[in-house]
Amino acid sequence: MSGGVDSSVCAMLLREEGHEVIGITLRFHREACDGELRVCCSPEDVRDAVRVSQHLNIPHLTLGWEQIFEKKVVERFIEDSLKGKTPNPCAICNREVKTGFLADYLKKVADIEKLATGHYARFVEYKNRRLIARAKDIKRDQSYFLCLVRREHLDLLLFPLGEFTKEEVRRIARERGLPVWDKRDSQDVCFLGGKDPGSFIEERVGSQEGCFYYENRPVGRHRGFFHYTIGQRKGLGIALGFPVYVHRLDPGNNGVYLCKEEELYRDWLLVEDINFHLDIKHWERPVAQTRYRSQEVEIADLEKTPEGYLLKLRKPIRGITPGQVCAFYEKDVLLGGGIISS
Repeated sequence: MSGGVDSSVCAMLLREEGHEVIGITLRFHREACDGELRVCCSPEDVRDAVRVSQHLNIPHLTLGWEQIFEKKVVERFIEDSLKGKTPNPCAICNREVKTGFLADYLKKVADIEKLATGHYARFVEYKNRRLIARAKDIKRDQSYFLCLVRREHLDLLLFPLGEFTKEEVRRIARERGLPVWDKRDSQDVCFLGGKDPGSFIEERVGSQEGCFYYENRPVGRHRGFFHYTIGQRKGLGIALGFPVYVHRLDPGNNGVYLCKEEELYRDWLLVEDINFHLDIKHWERPVAQTRYRSQEVEIADLEKTPEGYLLKLRKPIRGITPGQVCAFYEKDVLLGGGIISS
């Protein structure tokens, strides 16, 4: 229970169905939210989760996992960013801390049957396996962020909101009198505290000014390579008489290499740390999704190499970015995913 409306409705629906429900809240931050900013897993959220649990008359426990979260998510985010990658900490967190890992932990220490979360995703039977699929509310679908959850943890999970829209969830919460029915959704990556990723990292490692390059010639100064991501155009402060985009980051010499837009397209990518929910031998017409809101593209070939899996795509896509997550689907069914290395 994050203290938000989704996980609160999730707990309420399960209780109404007759399940024995215990509210579990993970505290990742000791700082309270600042003003209009809302991030999840803060002390305010713990208090809201307790209020909802009291309203539902269910027991509630808080786990202070600040150190686990710092080590497994925040430190990895900084480390990957300093390698010139653009990481996806939410997908890592779902595997290493708050979804797959938490379900396994609670099974071992409390013998729970299922961990239910407020994710907008569904479970379906597909090719004789219980697999994650996209939610009914496609605008809210969060299956992409679950592609790294290990296969052995899937059977411990429930997603009760998968058949609901966000509007339906808020209406249910309002009609049942849940105290958080109108609470704002969390915004952005929770540990950034409203900062952009580059500013967050700069606070940890200091300012690191360097050069922009176009066709290997210096064309200006930048604030540090970790402030930029592949495909970025806004905020560069470079005037060459035509639009330029970030093409490549070079952490070794703190360089940011620019290009014209047509150079951003690729029809291949290399994926490491790959995770299969369904064995690859059962795949028929898989597609790849390389960012949360990006369009899927058909996979022409998937070849195992010593460096990872090489994906060849049926058409080029823009701005493939190392560190981002690549999720694999067949129809609406999630087949697994991995992390883009190049």
